[in-house]
Amino acid sequence: MKKFLERVKRKLHRLLKGQLSANEKKSLISWLFLLPSLIGVLIFFVIPFFVVIYYSLINNPIQKEFVGFINFVNVWNNSAFRLAGLNTLKFSLVAVPMAVLLSLFLAAVMESRIPFKSYFRSFFLSPIMVPTASIVLIWQVVFHYNGLFNNLTATFGADKIDWLKSDHAQLVIIFLFLWKNLGYNMILFMSALASIPKDLLEVAALENASKFQIFWHIKVRFMSSTIAFVTIMSLINSFKVFREVYLMTGDYPYDPLYMLQHFMNNTFTSLDYQKLSSAAIIMFIVVTVLVYLMLRCENHYGRDVEG
Repeated sequence: MKKFLERVKRKLHRLLKGQLSANEKKSLISWLFLLPSLIGVLIFFVIPFFVVIYYSLINNPIQKEFVGFINFVNVWNNSAFRLAGLNTLKFSLVAVPMAVLLSLFLAAVMESRIPFKSYFRSFFLSPIMVPTASIVLIWQVVFHYNGLFNNLTATFGADKIDWLKSDHAQLVIIFLFLWKNLGYNMILFMSALASIPKDLLEVAALENASKFQIFWHIKVRFMSSTIAFVTIMSLINSFKVFREVYLMTGDYPYDPLYMLQHFMNNTFTSLDYQKLSSAAIIMFIVVTVLVYLMLRCENHYGRDVEG
């Protein structure tokens, strides 16, 4: 970084003396515009990332003795971490595919000629504009022991359930996740569907291809990059559901709702930097592997379309 700044300083000195060529001037001006952003990324992302790696490899911030992978082993054997990891995995494996498939289905429906299409779009996009605190209040009213959902099921003779303190608690959060994210994903898919060449669809129709064949072999193929993007964004958003769960249930919710974010938050509160850093690195590796696999699948599936 120091050498880079010295090079910039020398080029600025040459610029003031009028000794730079036109290409060098353009290059220098570009780097000057990028410099504030690069410094921000370095300070707030790159340096903290390496600090986290450093903390995960020492015994504590005071003695600073190198302990290798002992912190990672301790975190992996921690029962709270395993519970949080298993719950997060279950939630993501159910919520993310449902968010992608349902939003793709809604986009396909919206593409057809149905009445009140604009009203339906507004309805599905409205959760994006609702503040998180209001969403939590709505869900608490609906799924409380004496809430609307229990009152509705009671009319059919079902027993009341405290949904957020039962084995079905994750279902409530999955519904919340879908309610919040379907609209945004649907708009992305609608944009991708609109960009598919119309002449290709017309040729397929003339060749007597069925609607399913057109959808699967043409539309899905052309939307492979959008599907990968929506899947990655849904995966990231599945980790953000902690905000709603925390506001509804606090630091230590019922076991099915204890997510990795709860573990990280509680570990941060106890100032256990080694455990926190090791857990963060494990999460980073897992998410990176998942994103890499999704991008590889998208690259393989959509390669001939891009060509």
